[in-house]
Amino acid sequence: MAASIGFRPTPEDERILHEAAQPGESTSDILRRALRLLDHERWLQQFRADAEAVKDEDLNAEPEAW
Repeated sequence: MAASIGFRPTPEDERILHEAAQPGESTSDILRRALRLLDHERWLQQFRADAEAVKDEDLNAEPEAW
């Protein structure tokens, strides 16, 4: 992976970055935080899909594992 990534923010991107900034936080910090939020959002989507897939599963109908 590249050591750095070029990014040319649109005026809307700049507005979002400005509003999302916490005191002392650099643009790189904001983008890293945004990437982690995106990763968490993807994790939640997979969690919801997995939960939907097993929502009708009845563990009481399964034999005891011990």
